[in-house]
Formats: sequence, structure tokens, C-alpha cells
Amino acid sequence: MSVAAYCIFCYRQIGTSGPATKTHLHWNDIRKIAKVTGSLILGGFVFLTYEVLSLKKLLQIDTQAIHQEKLKSYVYIRTTSLNPSEYQGITYHARKEIHKAVRKILETEAKIFRRPFNEQFSTFDGEDHECALWLLLKRSQSEDKEVRLQAVQDLANNSHWHDYQYGTVAQTCDQRTAIGLARSKDIDLRFFLPPPPLPKIKNDYPIEDELRLLLVSLPQTGLDPCVQYFTSLALRESSQTLAAQRGGLWCFGGNGLPYCETLSKIPSETVELFCLQALVQHSKVSSHCDKIEAKGGLQLLQRIYQLRKDSAKIQRNIIRIIGNMALDERLHSSIVRAGWVSVLAEVMKSPHVIQSSHASRALANLDRDTVKEKYPDGVYVLHPQYRSSQPIRADILFVHGLLGAAFKTWRQQDIDRRLDKKASEGEEDYSQCWPKTWLASDCPALRIISVEYDTHLSDWKAKCPVEAHRKSIAYRSNELLDKLRAAGIGDRPLVWVSHSMGGLLVKKMLVDASKNPEMDKIVNNTRGIIFYSVPHHGSQLAEYSINARYLLFPSVEVKELSKDSPALKELNDDFLSFAKDKTFSVLSFAETLPTHIGSMIKLHVVPLESASRLNSVSEAPANSSYFLL
Repeated sequence: MSVAAYCIFCYRQIGTSGPATKTHLHWNDIRKIAKVTGSLILGGFVFLTYEVLSLKKLLQIDTQAIHQEKLKSYVYIRTTSLNPSEYQGITYHARKEIHKAVRKILETEAKIFRRPFNEQFSTFDGEDHECALWLLLKRSQSEDKEVRLQAVQDLANNSHWHDYQYGTVAQTCDQRTAIGLARSKDIDLRFFLPPPPLPKIKNDYPIEDELRLLLVSLPQTGLDPCVQYFTSLALRESSQTLAAQRGGLWCFGGNGLPYCETLSKIPSETVELFCLQALVQHSKVSSHCDKIEAKGGLQLLQRIYQLRKDSAKIQRNIIRIIGNMALDERLHSSIVRAGWVSVLAEVMKSPHVIQSSHASRALANLDRDTVKEKYPDGVYVLHPQYRSSQPIRADILFVHGLLGAAFKTWRQQDIDRRLDKKASEGEEDYSQCWPKTWLASDCPALRIISVEYDTHLSDWKAKCPVEAHRKSIAYRSNELLDKLRAAGIGDRPLVWVSHSMGGLLVKKMLVDASKNPEMDKIVNNTRGIIFYSVPHHGSQLAEYSINARYLLFPSVEVKELSKDSPALKELNDDFLSFAKDKTFSVLSFAETLPTHIGSMIKLHVVPLESASRLNSVSEAPANSSYFLL
């Protein structure tokens, strides 16, 4: 348009120019025509160049967008309305363009003079209902930790987003925000992208083959004996299954006795469980976690998890491996990219306390924004399992005993539906783990932790029989102390709650901690100990096992619990000597009713005199048996 106006102006000058001398008239006209023609050519060239560049920009492919597309399983696209009445006119768009330009100037000025930039200035860029979402997303990536945490909390608390807005958050939030949302209570699962699609495999290619190859790729020399034992067990079972599938005869357990395929084929789920148990042991070693990640182990575990939706035990072992790998912060990005955050967020909603607690531990190890502690294998947080603004005032630590576990030991009395119809009717109030449900509800300002370790009555059923000394109270004391310090035990006032052999372990840990300057916090912050049916002077159950030792092969822990054992007497004397000048309180409960062990044995597992002969403590005989105390 400006070029055309310029041409008209030049022609008018030619038309209105005065008469010239005949000598110079011809050359003057040529000069004026040349000027006009040159202007036209130059203007046309500029216009064509502009159009070519604009067209090139429109047709140019954004390679970064293609790269992002490869990392996403799907992309949300907002549809544009075709109703012209919804357009807001040229004035609105002009104001938006001016606003963006001014914003750019202010951002540049803030960077030059190193001044904070007011984020509220950006609210004009989007629609009203979009502004809050994008502002929260921007703040969730702030360098200011308080701003970041508040933004994640606000995102989680808003329940009025549309589906596409949840999708926007899922694709644009960073790693810290995704983990923070997963650890928010009652979170909407639409905030998370599903796990990325995995490559298809042949139908005749068993999943245990992949597990076996992963185990073979891990270091096989210089291993911890238990890791080596579990690995060899898993590989042996895998090779037997492969032989059975290929036909012919094979040997069970390497004993040289051939069995027909139809009589001895091992279910694939059992083989997978053997392999996963071996991987659990490997995942306790940091350098092996790197190998698992490098060999595609996270994706393989994701595949097995999706295929074995009906096996709680397999899924629990997989999440346990993820929790162990999450102890290494270098692997956090790989775990998030493999889609585990959405899986863990879903498992956190499980009504089963064991499943949700395993997921809670894994997410707590991933969350470095609000959790400074790390929870090693066997240490589980029962409360709080979600992010909370309420400060923690004290720690309660639960330690189970012989044949116990971190969760089942602390369950409510089992309901026999045939005998107790009234109790069965109120089964919805049944607690799978009363510290998590009842204690957490009554005392929300506590951090409640339960620990787990393997115990067996007989070496017949030992999970790792290669090193008996690991089952001793002394070894377990040192192992648990290291794990508890990593979990921050000792940083707050502490109360111990123990059952059976767990009480002996608590006494040993406190005695050992008093001799180690690095463990002073655990001793100094102990405020109380509760003993439930703890055999301070031995148990009759151990006597039965030892008398039948040639048949039962009693385990190390059972041998240590023999009645009037010199080792128990020494431990009791050491504990009393340690506790005499301490200010913490001790409460001991003793059983008064016999316990049924099978259909033929009925005895007091921990006699009253063994549970109560602890000087200078409060004692409370309970009208209950060993398991119901």
C-alpha cells in the first residue's frame, strides 16, 4: 500500500512539473521514470521477500515438538469454536499483542536490573478460567521452595478443572510437581499420564526369559551371599521351566531325578516370583540398581506389573524394587519417565494397607522436596503417608517379633465368620493395621513407622539359609540401627512399641546405640518403651523346638529364645544397667491365657514370669493370649 502511494506521488510530480528547456527535457524525463521504476522494483522485491519468509515459517516443522511427541503417549488438542459470535474482535487481539510486547520489555528489564518480575502481569494472556491453571504451573516450577509447594497444594486441592486441563498439567508439569501431586491426599488420577506404551513382544516369548536375561546381566561375582543365593535359585527355576516348555525330561532341583514335563512343570507366575525376589536383593545394592536401569529393567517391571494385575504378591515385590531404586536420586528421572509415578499414585489409593504402604515408601523416597529422610528396605511409614503441613512432634516405632511382620502383627483380632456372626457384621470397621488407622486418627501429629525383618521357627523354611549369623539378635540390631538413622529416627522424641522377640531386639539396639557416639540421638530422644509379651528370660516355644531339633532344625532366633538362656540374661543385665540412669518410662504387658498352636499344642508362649521379670518397670498382666495381646 505504501509502495502504491509513493508511485502515485511520483507520477503527480511528473505531471505537474513545469516546462524545461528543450535540451534537458528528454534526460530529465528518463531520470524521473528511472526513479519511479527503481522504487517499484525495490518495493516489490521487499514485499516478495517478506511473503517468502512468512510462507517458509508457516511450513517449517518444529523438530522440538516432534521430539516431545516421541516422549508422550498422546497429545491433547484444544478445539476452536466455529461460531463467529465467540470471537472477541480486533481490539481484543490488538490489546493482547501490545500486552505481550510490554511484558517482554518488563521481563528483559527485570533480568538486566536483577529485579523480581511480577507474575500477576501475565494474567491477560489467556482466558479467565485458564489463568489460574497456568499461573499455578508456573509457580510449581519456581526456585522458591515455599512458592513451589503451595502451588502444588493448590493444584491438588482444585477439583473443578476440565478433562483437558488435567491433561495439560499431566504433560507440562515437571518431575517434582508430578511426585508432589502423587503424594497429595485424594488426588485425581487424571493429573498423571499413563505409563508409556511398551514394544510388543512375541506371544511365544515368555516373560521369565526377559527376567532371566536381566538377572544374568547383573554382577555375579563378589556378591553378598544372600544375593548370590536368591540369584542362583531364580536362574535354576527359570532353566527348569524353559526345559519343560521345550519338551523332554529335566531334573528338579539338580538332584538328578528326571520328571516328566506334565508332572513337574512350574507355573510361570512362580518362576517370575523367584526372579523378582532375586531382583529385590539386587536392588539393595546401589551399583546394581544402575545396571537394572541401564538394561531396561524399569520398563520390564512395568510390563510384568501390567500383566500380573491379579497377583498382589508379584506387584508388591515390583513396587518394593522401585522403592529400593528410589533411594538413589540419580535414578529418579528414569523412574518418572518409565511411568511409575502414575502407578504409585493409583496404588496409594488401595484399601490394602500392605500395598499402599509399599507405594508410600517409594514415593517418599522420590519426594526430595518435603522428605529429607530416606526409607531403606523394611522400613515403612504408616503415617503420614501423604504430604502434610502439620509438623511432626514425635516418632512411634513398631518392632514385630517371631513370625511377625510390619503389618500383620498389628492387625485387629482375626474374625471367625462362622463363630462370631455379630463381629462379621461389623467387618467394615475391621483394622488391618491399627497403628495406621486408630493411632494415626487419635494422634495425627505423630510419625508412625513399622520395621520388618525375616524370622522363622525352623531352618527348613528360611528364606536365606546360607548365613545363619544374620538371624542373630546382635546382627539384626546393627543392621536395623543403620536403617533407622537413615530414616531420621532419633531426630525427634521417640517411643518404642515391641512384641515378642522384637522387645529383645529393641533392648539390644538401645544398648548398642549407647556405645556408639553416632547413635546418641536415638538414646537421648527415647521417651518410652512398651513391651508386649516379650520373653526377657526365654520362651517355652523355643524349648519345644530345641527338644525336637533333629526333626524341626530350630532356627538361630529360636535357639536364642531358650528358657534362662545365658545370652538373654546378659542382654537383660546390660539393658537394666543402661536404663537405670535414664528418664524414659517402660511398660510391660504379659499374657495370662494359653495360645493354641495348631490343633494339638496349647501353651503359654511367653510365661508370666518371663515377661514380667524386668526390674524397675510398670507391669500389666493382660487377660489375653500371645497372639491376641
